[in-house]
Amino acid sequence: MSERVLNSSPAMPLLFARAGAAMIPGASRLPFLGRGRRSDEVPDTTLVLSDVKVDRDRLAAYDRVCSFALRDRLPATYPHMLAFPLHLALMTDSRFPFPAIGLVHIYNRITQHRPIDVGESLTIRVGATPIAAHPRGQQFSIRSEARCAEELVWEEESTNLRRGEGGDGEAPDVPSDDEEPVTSTWRLPGDLGRRYGSVSGDLNPIHIHPLTARLFGFPTAIAHGMWTKARCLAALEPRLPDRFSVEVAFRKPILLPATVQFGERSDSAGTRFSVRGAGKGTPHLDGRVSLG
Repeated sequence: MSERVLNSSPAMPLLFARAGAAMIPGASRLPFLGRGRRSDEVPDTTLVLSDVKVDRDRLAAYDRVCSFALRDRLPATYPHMLAFPLHLALMTDSRFPFPAIGLVHIYNRITQHRPIDVGESLTIRVGATPIAAHPRGQQFSIRSEARCAEELVWEEESTNLRRGEGGDGEAPDVPSDDEEPVTSTWRLPGDLGRRYGSVSGDLNPIHIHPLTARLFGFPTAIAHGMWTKARCLAALEPRLPDRFSVEVAFRKPILLPATVQFGERSDSAGTRFSVRGAGKGTPHLDGRVSLG
């Protein structure tokens, strides 16, 4: 696997422009899309970004939109925002086998080895796994890690689905538990996607406005999956230890505005949690925190 060291974090507006333009016939001739043709395989490249520092104002804005308490430690989901520009840089590479827009985020697992203080400098590494079969198409994962000096402090596996003819593979999953008691109800405003997008930089059009979401088959804007995961962790945060893993399976999208219910059940091994639509019980997310 080759390693490419970046001098700075990729510019998100340019990456989303590439992602959108790549869906236009003949767009490969546009100079800002880079050279090369799509491959049948994921490029065997790791992107590395060193000396990554956290902007305290951005962290405070993230805490507010996700309902975390304001403090000097990063929520376990926050390093995903630092790694996401590298995710998008990989997926908008002209050689990448699939267009970035149209992929479905189906699973995410984060391991926090220890809390990260806001003043620490991080090195982020991001690479993609080979394509594998999925019952509803093809899947691949993007694996990220954050190190402080040489110490591994955080890891993530984020799995995406390219919908199409299904195969014999298995999807990563978190089994649901419909017996989790509802502990809170959340009312999500119609502009939640824009608010989270302005903080995270994830400006995928399916999240930003009903008109742009309709271009991709959604009746209205949908909530970011990583906002939903972060909001769940914010609800669990007072009881989380310094070291834990949290995995979620994303089910059906949350159409904004929405009212959803959060449920949880804890035992000696950890906590199961879920997000369901209020009323009909539409499954949106199933998750599990594993301790140790």
